[in-house]
Amino acid sequence: MEASDVMKKGSAKRLISLGACTVDVILKVPDVPVFDAKVIAEDGTVVGQGMAVTAACSAAALGGDVAVWGRIGSDRIGDFFLADLADAGVDTSQIRRAEGARTGVAAVICDAAGQRLNVPFYDPALGSDSSWLPVDQLDHVDCVLADTRWPEGSRRILAEAKARNLIRILDGDVASRDTIASLVPLASHAIFSEPGFKIFSGADDVLPTLLEEGSVCQGIIGVTLGERGFAWVEKDRVRTVPSPKVDVVDTLAAGDVFHGAFALATAEGRSVEEAGKFACAAAAVKCSRFGGRRAIPTREEVQTLVEDFY
Repeated sequence: MEASDVMKKGSAKRLISLGACTVDVILKVPDVPVFDAKVIAEDGTVVGQGMAVTAACSAAALGGDVAVWGRIGSDRIGDFFLADLADAGVDTSQIRRAEGARTGVAAVICDAAGQRLNVPFYDPALGSDSSWLPVDQLDHVDCVLADTRWPEGSRRILAEAKARNLIRILDGDVASRDTIASLVPLASHAIFSEPGFKIFSGADDVLPTLLEEGSVCQGIIGVTLGERGFAWVEKDRVRTVPSPKVDVVDTLAAGDVFHGAFALATAEGRSVEEAGKFACAAAAVKCSRFGGRRAIPTREEVQTLVEDFY
């Protein structure tokens, strides 16, 4: 499917992505210090981010019609967040502003090898209530994505989407095992990070354990493996696709870009293998440049890399 086909008016797949909302200050330094020090950054940016947020922006950049559901504070940081996402072409009309609460923030330090130190803060005053979510809007979407940062909201949107037989992508990142275990049965596609899967499974050996979990999981279960690609269970065996090789500049948000691209490709009717290739290529392009969400690729860039590499 060509980008022009996807972007025709009325033809774009409709997605809702739910999770934590933050404003990140991202700084690039030669090395992350391990002691009291002052380091002058080589580059920097400020961006509206969060796992589900970045996934949403990725899906929008790749041709989806995407809305974010989440919570922010009644502060100027929240004002910036909404404006930044509007610039990314994402619908923010169902982001709730909690009176007296502060919008989530994160400090992210990236080193020359592309690795990072991420320190987020979520204000408890944002609350956990999910009763306000406009779930009737799910009647008009093709796919939902939820992360593990707001479990109450994720449980509600996934359950409501399951009742409607929608595609349901879970971003299974680091959280308590109880939280992850409560969300997996609600997802049609539980796609984990390696650390998230190790918490969920209780094992360090990912691929054999993935097969064991796949035998009891009602939907598709998979794990993103960074530069090693993507693995999932299909027809009682573990299948893998490799990741395109790039010069890594910044790995921040690569997993989130993967999830957004995977969700959109799945909504467009691609197989798990084809969606995995598309998502691996999207994440690889993102890793080749600095800036977290600022480095989300275009659909043309992703399609070109898929065609050249696979």
